[in-house]
Amino acid sequence: MLAILAPGQGSQRSGVLQPWLNDDTLATLQRYSKAAGIDLVAAGTTMSDAEVTDTAIAQPLIVAASLLSATQLPQLPTDTVFAGHSVGEFAATALAGVMSDEDALRVVAVRGAAMATAAASPAGGMVAVLGGDRDIVEAAIARSGCTVANANGAGQIVAAGPMDAVERLQADPPEGARLRPLSVAGAFHTSLMAPARDALADAAGTVTAHDAEGGIVSNADGTLVTDGQEVLRRLIEQVSTPVRWDACMRTLGALGVTATIELAPAGTLTGLVRRALPGVEAVALKTPDDLDEARRVIIEHAHDLAEEPLPWRVVVSPTRGTVRIATTETGTRVQPGAALGTISTRNEDVDFRTVHGGRLVEWLVNDGDPVADGQPLARLATEATA
Repeated sequence: MLAILAPGQGSQRSGVLQPWLNDDTLATLQRYSKAAGIDLVAAGTTMSDAEVTDTAIAQPLIVAASLLSATQLPQLPTDTVFAGHSVGEFAATALAGVMSDEDALRVVAVRGAAMATAAASPAGGMVAVLGGDRDIVEAAIARSGCTVANANGAGQIVAAGPMDAVERLQADPPEGARLRPLSVAGAFHTSLMAPARDALADAAGTVTAHDAEGGIVSNADGTLVTDGQEVLRRLIEQVSTPVRWDACMRTLGALGVTATIELAPAGTLTGLVRRALPGVEAVALKTPDDLDEARRVIIEHAHDLAEEPLPWRVVVSPTRGTVRIATTETGTRVQPGAALGTISTRNEDVDFRTVHGGRLVEWLVNDGDPVADGQPLARLATEATA
C-alpha cells in the first residue's frame, strides 16, 4: 500500500523549481501563479533563500512544488492515502480530490499572508528539541511558557511561543536533549495564530469540498479522514493547533502502508519515516532524476485491499500514559474512526481510535494499565473476515 507525503514549511529553498521546469510544467506553474496571486516561477527559480523564507512566499511555493512534482507521476493505485505536514496538507488535500489545485493555491496564499501578519505581533519563534525523555522535554517546554507545536516522532518535538519564552527554553534546555532554533517567522501552530485561522476560515468557506479519494491522514490526531467538509475544518483548525506527525506515521503503519513517496521539496518527511517505520520503503522526490525510482515503487507497492484484505488490524496508543477503556465489549462491530477509550497523560486525555472498521476481537491491555507510545491496545478483525 502506498502513501503520498507532502512536506511543510522549512523545506523551501532558492531555485527549488528550476529542475522541474519544462515547456509542459511551465504552463501549469503559470496557472498556479494566477491562482495564488504570486509569481511562483520567479519564487521557484530566481528568488534568494532569504526571499523564499518569507512565510507569504514559502507556503504557496511549497504547495506548488509538491503539486507540480506530482503531475509527473503515473496514475496512483486507488487505495493510495495522502498526508502532508502542516502546509503540506493543502497539497495532500488537492491530490486526494477534496479541492482543485487552483483552490489549494488560492487558499494557501491567504493562509501564508495571514500567518506572516500574525507572526509579526507579538513576535514569536520555534525551536526543535531533539532527543531526551518525552515527559522531561514536555515539562521543560511548559515551564518556559512555550507549547508543543509539532510532535514529529523519531525523537523530535518542536516548541513554539513568544520570543521571551523561546529564549527561556534555550537558556534552560531539557536534560538529554539538543535544541535547534528554526528559521521561521513566528510561533506557528499555537494560539498566537488565531487571527490567521480566522482569515483562513473565510477563504476556505468559498471552496466546494469533495470527499477524499483514499483518505487524508490528518495532522490533528492521525485519523484517516475522507469527508471533504471535515478535511476543510481540520485544515482551518490546524493553523493554531499542534501538528501530530507522530500520530500520522502510526496510522500509516496501522494501515499497512509499505512505501511512501515524498513530493518536492522532499527530504525531511522521508527521514522521519525511515526512523519511525523502518520496514517501509521511503522515496524522496527531490528532482526529476528521482522519478524512475518513484515509478518503480508505485508499481511494486500497488495493492488493492478490497481484493486481498488483511485479516486483522491493531489499534495502537497515540501517546504514553494510562489507558482508560470505554465500555465497548469484545465482539462489537466498530466503525472507522470510532473512539475506543482515552490515554490519560499528565496534561490531557487523548482519544485512541480505530482506523478501519471491524469486529473488536480482544483487548491487549487492561483498564488502568500504563502504556507506551505506539503500544498495541486492541485487535480488530476486518470486515472481510469478521
